[in-house]
Amino acid sequence: YIIIGKYVCIMDKLFVSKNFFNIQDTLTCGQIFSYKQLQDKFLVRSQDKFAYLYYYKDNVVIESSDILYFYNFFNLETDYSLCVQKAKEYNVPILTNASEVAKGIRILKQDATEVLFSFLISQNNNIKRITNSIEYICQNLGEYNKEFCSFSFPSINKLASVDVDFYKKAGLGYRAEYFLELAKNIQLGNIDILKLQSLQSKELKEQLLKIKGVGEKVASCVMLFGFNRQNMFPVDTWIEKIYLQDFALKPTSREKISEYFMQAFGDYSGIIQQYLFHYKRNILN
Repeated sequence: YIIIGKYVCIMDKLFVSKNFFNIQDTLTCGQIFSYKQLQDKFLVRSQDKFAYLYYYKDNVVIESSDILYFYNFFNLETDYSLCVQKAKEYNVPILTNASEVAKGIRILKQDATEVLFSFLISQNNNIKRITNSIEYICQNLGEYNKEFCSFSFPSINKLASVDVDFYKKAGLGYRAEYFLELAKNIQLGNIDILKLQSLQSKELKEQLLKIKGVGEKVASCVMLFGFNRQNMFPVDTWIEKIYLQDFALKPTSREKISEYFMQAFGDYSGIIQQYLFHYKRNILN
């Protein structure tokens, strides 16, 4: 065995305490669409890499031939007990309850390009349809992995090689044109993901909003889940309800709601957003 960070790795299996790692809560909270539930396991894909996740005694087991990649992907260097502690220090009843119920959620460090494409088709859509569309695209344009019997996320050249009708068949609807245009702009170098990663958050958001089909919420999600900007606070229907009902604040735009929470929670905004989102959608609803 070897030690990676503070975790034990035996062969291709990394053992992580489940105290602050709930597999289902992490994968189903709307930050990732590239996973499948297979009885007692979850199969997770990122780019061309795959991992199985399952429980063994008091641990989450991450099984993969790319352990170091998934060590970073699942943000295992972050002590989430401190995130929960910080959330409770605000002494806001709903947040105290949410951070305890949802303490197993981790913010994933996903590939920025894959996240950008995934969230481009998330507006006026639901998780199941988004997941099915991405799976269709991967099955038709990705590379097959025999070990995991699944397909990789396609290369930019592959994504740019098909026409709009293909993406309409994938269920993208009016978003098909945005998707293909994004692929071609990245292929031509008009959009440089590496350059975007080097930008300050304000400028990064400005650049993302220039991409056709990207609005405020999508930009915030891409920044949080793809560019690891932990101070972002995406606002959807559930967060808007929390703002109005649980914080008892006056109606305003979702952009203003996001700004309010970002000012309140600072660098903990991203994880607190996930705690509140999960709690409102799954417990209070």
